[in-house]
Amino acid sequence: MLKNTTAVVTGASSGIGTAVAEALAAQGATVALFARRRDRLTELAEAINARDGGRAHPYAVDVTDADAVRAAIESAAGDHGGIDILVNNAGSGTWSPALEADLTDWHSTVEVNVNGVLNTTHAALPHLTRAASGERGVADLVTISSVAGRRIPTPQSNVYAATKHAVSAFTEALRQELAERHVRAGLVEPGVVVTELTTSGQEYAPDARNPTGYGLLRPEDVATAVVFMVTQPRHAAVNEILLRPTEQVR
Repeated sequence: MLKNTTAVVTGASSGIGTAVAEALAAQGATVALFARRRDRLTELAEAINARDGGRAHPYAVDVTDADAVRAAIESAAGDHGGIDILVNNAGSGTWSPALEADLTDWHSTVEVNVNGVLNTTHAALPHLTRAASGERGVADLVTISSVAGRRIPTPQSNVYAATKHAVSAFTEALRQELAERHVRAGLVEPGVVVTELTTSGQEYAPDARNPTGYGLLRPEDVATAVVFMVTQPRHAAVNEILLRPTEQVR
């Protein structure tokens, strides 16, 4: 369904980003893999390219470096003839009571979760608007947010939740601005997903190490939501998907 499109996926070296990249490639998209860990990107690209029809290319880049992001976006667009889809997935988290927090951790979370989204989006928008006027007739900008972008799940999620609320507001403003240009802007807001962030054992962080009952979300569940968004007919825009484990309450 995504044949002859190019998708940029940030944070593609693990977890949700890897799953999204694999799912988009399976739909026929050429995938530009963005992340800092070149070795993991190379392995992922090789795995995707080994599959029938799979196409992926690694671009080692830190989303907090605006100049590097712009250069990588331009390279991806030049290498593959444009950019039709941007998935802002790169993210980090810090969880602690404010009275115990390290200010450096707060700033680092804002740099990745907010400025990283701004950097990639700003660089990609000219390519997305150009793609929307092409044969497909639409382009897509998807940001992976969180349940914490809708409500504050715990007081220790203070800055993490603030960053997710910020990208939610930013995405809605983009949706309103870009609707007439046929660039669909949407959010996927997962609950607890089994990833590096939730299995690190970090104090106060969501803990996915010992799921019970029905279990927790997998990265592939989030990837399915992204694919659903970007494969809608061009007259239909899915602007927000809230996805929780069946047994998650908050």
